[in-house]
Amino acid sequence: MSERTSNRIFDTVNITFVSLFVIFCLAPFVHTIAVSLSSNRAITSGEVTLWPVEFNWDAYVQVFSDQSMLNSLGFTVILTLATTLLCMLFTIAAAYPLTKGRLKGRKFFMYMIIITMFFSGGIIPEYLLIRDLNMINTVWALILPGLVSPFNLIILISFFKNIPPSLEESAEIDGSSFINTLLRIVLPLSLPVMATLALFYAVGRWNGFQDALMYVTDPQIYPLQLKLFQMVQNNMVTELTQMEGANRAALTPEALKAATVIFATVPILCVYPWLQKYFVSGVMLGAVKG
Repeated sequence: MSERTSNRIFDTVNITFVSLFVIFCLAPFVHTIAVSLSSNRAITSGEVTLWPVEFNWDAYVQVFSDQSMLNSLGFTVILTLATTLLCMLFTIAAAYPLTKGRLKGRKFFMYMIIITMFFSGGIIPEYLLIRDLNMINTVWALILPGLVSPFNLIILISFFKNIPPSLEESAEIDGSSFINTLLRIVLPLSLPVMATLALFYAVGRWNGFQDALMYVTDPQIYPLQLKLFQMVQNNMVTELTQMEGANRAALTPEALKAATVIFATVPILCVYPWLQKYFVSGVMLGAVKG
């Protein structure tokens, strides 16, 4: 068998496997969209698979008519932006000094960071700490506990180490300060990994609900995922169907749940195309030590 034939067989098998994997990943999402756009009769009779049956927008009309859902969306957007900004600020502030051999105790700090990836205090001590700091029912309970991810920190440290030291040395010779070198030399060269880590932080915060479930009881600061979780777990769809003007006969709880899932998923999906060109290079460059 020639090398060309072997390559064709490998490409065919590879493309087939990847295509099947993509189908398996997309099928549940497509099915959820189909359910959210189908009629009550089609859903209850089990006719909906991957295409809407008796197309209608009633579920989305009710979701967008629910003011509490829109408030949760707005709050989650602001929370995600603030969390991503603060997380990147503190991750950069921790990663850059840890790349310098002249930093005393650098190995000790690295060991402490790595230990937190394997061991933690647990949920109960964490809750007691948040309570004693008077952060229950505050935004800070959703931001501060996950301010720095050890995994993301290690990726950024590895990336900073790959930047040629001669660039920083040249800047220092020209009289550049430590902070100025970071802002003008290091960070502009680190856009791929920074965009990747920002995406990690943003997606993690957007999808997070366990911390809000433990620390938040005020409906005014319910993240969108917590509201969705409560709807799915506690059948809160009755709150939507009791609104004035709602066409209760035309909808099922499954349609409202599906519409709410899409409502909560699409915004964060729209962010990925803007960062896609940085994603692969950022992960690879941050993971390889030159």
